[in-house]
Amino acid sequence: MPIGDFARRSGLTSSALRFYADSGVLPPAEVAPISGYRYYSGDQVERATVLRQLREIAMPLPEVETVLGAGPAEAARLLDEHVSKIVGDAAAAQQTAAAVKSALGETPGLPLAALRGPVLADAVEQVLTATAHEPGMPVLAGLRIETNREAVTLTATDRYRLSTRTLVPVEPPLQTWAGTVDGDELRAAVAEVRRSPLVRLDAVPYGIWLRATGGTDRHCRLLTEEFPDFRLMLASLGDATTRVTVSKNLLLRALEEHSAEHIALHIAENEVTVLSPHDAHPDTTLPAATTGPALDLSFRPTTLYPAVSSAIGPDVMLDLRGSDQPATIRSADRGDLTTLTMPVKADDLD
Repeated sequence: MPIGDFARRSGLTSSALRFYADSGVLPPAEVAPISGYRYYSGDQVERATVLRQLREIAMPLPEVETVLGAGPAEAARLLDEHVSKIVGDAAAAQQTAAAVKSALGETPGLPLAALRGPVLADAVEQVLTATAHEPGMPVLAGLRIETNREAVTLTATDRYRLSTRTLVPVEPPLQTWAGTVDGDELRAAVAEVRRSPLVRLDAVPYGIWLRATGGTDRHCRLLTEEFPDFRLMLASLGDATTRVTVSKNLLLRALEEHSAEHIALHIAENEVTVLSPHDAHPDTTLPAATTGPALDLSFRPTTLYPAVSSAIGPDVMLDLRGSDQPATIRSADRGDLTTLTMPVKADDLD
């Protein structure tokens, strides 16, 4: 086919095809000896399309040629390396840009609070399990930070689960402040935060600075979208009717043994049974301290398991309000990390 037809089928321009032909990456199937016109075959469309896609993710031409000539496993490895480098370069560029803005006279940071680095890092990792990357709702990938005169509160929600943890700062917070921080950037800063004995939080117009003692300061952007009104939901919750205290490790092990699309729990006197649908696996009954009426309810594994695994301490407490009301999951003896998880109707998942 002529170069113009091939350009339309591959998504590459005619000038780009001439460049790739001269580079030896995509030579034409035939060149007319007199006119010099270039012709391509149909079986070259796939190679041209992959070439275009690789260039769209800013892969240098020598690496493109290597990928095109590699087997599937090696090509996948090279792609992963390239994407990892792009992500690292982008993160470094964001931090450099933040530092440059500060040097150019960005509004001085507003001191918020000072927290112990390892404690803050653990809290961020625990609460970020309740985030989600959802098209059209970038705020669900953010972490809400709120400070008052007594504490710093971290909150995240993916609409089916909500996690919140309250931290007592080393020094009383200096300001009342609230903002939603980019969760990915905060997650990337966790390692640096954990290594610092003390981290100071400073707010600037479009982000926050994590000032690490003896380490590298990290900047995280603020998200502009409005965070869900979780306080209204919390205020509307009724009292728990059934309370369960059970070994965290035993419950996690039982959940791991069940691979169904939903996890059904039967709460009875002094026991919790993880039920297996369709007899796929034997039911698992765990000893528990229970109060209130017996109850049957179901959860998605992707909401229940993270809520249980992030609880602090050896025993986990479940405050239940019914099969269609949010369940509160937290440590049995430490209440500074709380997760609300929404049950589901089992027939919705069949």
